[in-house]
Amino acid sequence: MLLPRPRAVTAGVGEFLLDSATAIVAIPELAATARWLQSALGPATGLALPLSVASGAPRRSNSVVLILRPELGAEAYDLDADDRGVTITAGDTAGAFYGCQALLQLLPPTIYRRSRVTGERWACPAVHIEDAPRFRWRGAMLDVARHFMPKHDLLRFVDLLATHRLNTLHLHLSDDQGWRLEIRRYPQLTRVGSWRRESQVGAASLSPGDGRPHGGFYTQDDIREIVAYAAERHITVVPEIDVPGHSQAAIAAYPELGVHGIPVEVWTRWGINHNVLNTEDSTVDFYRNVLDEVMDLFPGQFIGIGGDECPRDQWHADRRTQQLMRERGLKDETELQAWFVSALAEHVCARGRRPFGWDDLLEGDIPAGTAVASWRGMTGAVTAARRGFDVVSCPDDHVYLDYRQSDLEAEPIPVSIQLTLEDAYVFEPVPDGLRPEEAARILGGQANVWTEHMDSPRTVDYYTFPRLCATAEALWTLGDRDIDEFRSRLATHLTRLDNLGVEYRHDDGPHPWQTRPGVPGKPAGREEWAAFIDGLVSHIRS
Repeated sequence: MLLPRPRAVTAGVGEFLLDSATAIVAIPELAATARWLQSALGPATGLALPLSVASGAPRRSNSVVLILRPELGAEAYDLDADDRGVTITAGDTAGAFYGCQALLQLLPPTIYRRSRVTGERWACPAVHIEDAPRFRWRGAMLDVARHFMPKHDLLRFVDLLATHRLNTLHLHLSDDQGWRLEIRRYPQLTRVGSWRRESQVGAASLSPGDGRPHGGFYTQDDIREIVAYAAERHITVVPEIDVPGHSQAAIAAYPELGVHGIPVEVWTRWGINHNVLNTEDSTVDFYRNVLDEVMDLFPGQFIGIGGDECPRDQWHADRRTQQLMRERGLKDETELQAWFVSALAEHVCARGRRPFGWDDLLEGDIPAGTAVASWRGMTGAVTAARRGFDVVSCPDDHVYLDYRQSDLEAEPIPVSIQLTLEDAYVFEPVPDGLRPEEAARILGGQANVWTEHMDSPRTVDYYTFPRLCATAEALWTLGDRDIDEFRSRLATHLTRLDNLGVEYRHDDGPHPWQTRPGVPGKPAGREEWAAFIDGLVSHIRS
């Protein structure tokens, strides 16, 4: 019935039918949630659903009532429906919102249409639901650096996260291929760094460019709107500015940031780029200033600083960098990278926030309070938790949604290992072998949507759904999982996605317009991919 699956569902007898006399009643603390529910129910039903805000929120007949009971806990809700109405009792405002999302799923899937649907009975079955999430971090990372997602489509993506009771949007805002955030102190970052002259087409090393400029960025007013829109849906936006690798767009804008200080273009290729930031104090100050503007825009606790896949060969060969290492008492380039990242992490901490970065950070010392995203399997999660750091689990072999979905030749630009719906569904954020106090360090998890090969929002749909549906359940639901039972609920849920206009991947493979004939990928088996990751780590370290 519902997705993600609630903790407990007890079917009742009968149904509640929404009609022209149905109202919404809420206590003052939940007035905003009630207005959101009114806006969600109104278009398809055509019903006015007048809203009444009153202390105590009496249980009125033929009403949807929203009330609070804090002892239920954060993000928790109970939903009771019978022939007299629906009551959503929540532990907090987020729980009330998730209860409203559950109500939408109890109605016919056409409730997600944006204009009036005729001939439909807007009936909710009698039911008692008790629900609360397993993890506090339930997210998706969206890479808007490789391919920019316009604001309108990003807001739609936020709505889709909310539909699945996900509460974190990690935005990858900078990379070699583009800088996507207006920084007013450094206008060249978007004037130059936000666009590239073309994009690589395909995953092979000799793949051609398309000859088509690509770009875009979010103004600071855009970001304020996105952050506020997400907050209304109880989603925190976590920004990421990736350093000291993945930085060629910034170097193109300000060449003095590079090791060699020479002009380069915004990178047009995919993969690991050897142009990295220099480690001058002036470069650290530059990024401190950038992060100040970032922190002014994003009020959440965590601020992403990246730290992944940074080749060190330029540092090793550069006389000035070697001089800086000696002056700072650093014995090798690994310590140099840790010094650079820690300088920025400490600046984030000084502003009362928490740094957030990839598990590559664990190769050096990082400040207390840093949260680590474990992406190279779950080894990083174990290491970080044992060292006392909080963890967001996002192992590539379960939740990297850019990976190919089957062995079919028709899969568009097939990359890496096969990652199926089942692989996403069995994702377990807490690795084996941790002591209870270490396991408590696992904040939750997220799916990562890297967009090298996703050049439009509809392509993001294809790669993301329905695998993100499975990830959402893995992060929300407590208890045993049954893939067959999940598939039964998913069949109904896909009709909701149809009504939402999501161009998801169907179980029998891509539709003809979802394929990319003649564009090569880079598929691999799991053993081959594991060896590739190990080799990549060794190469970067060396």
